[in-house]
Amino acid sequence: MPNWNEVFNEVGTLTQHHQSIANQTIDLVRKKYLGQLKEHTSRNVISYYSGFLSKPNVAQSHIVDEDKNGFMMAVHNLDRSKGLDIILHTPGGEIAAMQSIVNYLHKMFKQDIRAIVPQIAMSAGTMIACSCKSILMGTHSNLGPIDPHLRGIPTYGVLEEFQQAYKEIKADPTRLALWEPILRQYRPTFLSQCENAIEWSNAFVREQLAAVMFKGDKLASKKASQITKKLSDYSNNKTHDRHIHAEDCEKMGLKIELFEKDPKLQDLILTVHHCYMHTMMNTPTIKIIENHAGVAFIKRATPPQ
Repeated sequence: MPNWNEVFNEVGTLTQHHQSIANQTIDLVRKKYLGQLKEHTSRNVISYYSGFLSKPNVAQSHIVDEDKNGFMMAVHNLDRSKGLDIILHTPGGEIAAMQSIVNYLHKMFKQDIRAIVPQIAMSAGTMIACSCKSILMGTHSNLGPIDPHLRGIPTYGVLEEFQQAYKEIKADPTRLALWEPILRQYRPTFLSQCENAIEWSNAFVREQLAAVMFKGDKLASKKASQITKKLSDYSNNKTHDRHIHAEDCEKMGLKIELFEKDPKLQDLILTVHHCYMHTMMNTPTIKIIENHAGVAFIKRATPPQ
């Protein structure tokens, strides 16, 4: 299967021979290999790709409610008895939107869903992966912590900082003068919002792991709780951007399938990934939700006025 440069060359060759469809060549190559992946697995394939790496800080590149429309379009007319492999490449996004999408996909495919992570699925992307029966990763693939953020601020960090302030001020009231500028930035109810966001995200992942990935396992609840604790451990993970590799995911108990064990599958997954990355780099596209039949919901960056 083609590597990064070979995909690029294939796109270039196709453009030279079909000048009339020059703007569509990347789409044609991508759809071809996405179809070949479906043929190899005999399962439905839906890709969820964000252009967050090549177009950082672009609005709507994260998981939002609008994405539900893309998934509904992609699911339409699929043979749902064949299950679903969902390819994830995302920085994460809104918990409410993610939860709604997962709920919809579970109803459509009766929880027969595998996640494929060719490179990186962070935050809410990790939460989607944890809602699947297994996760296909490569040695280079990464998941991320699930600690939620509010207004771009880590909720665990806020609570830890507040507790630190409380302890220091209680021990030495003169410390209030040092903490006051920081504490003044917290709006009313912000601490309770942080607590609720943490409880919500942890409960969702814990419930999904127990009900789907470890369905039928007598130790499902225990395993789910242990994994959720590790994924949300702010003190140990240090940062929301921490990259958790496949071997670390296995060690914490997640059901990981290394796609290197099937060389053809590995080639197909990585070729599809290269196609999407070329699409994001060379077109205005910021997000694609697409099935193996070529039905796609494409979001493009709005040009500046």
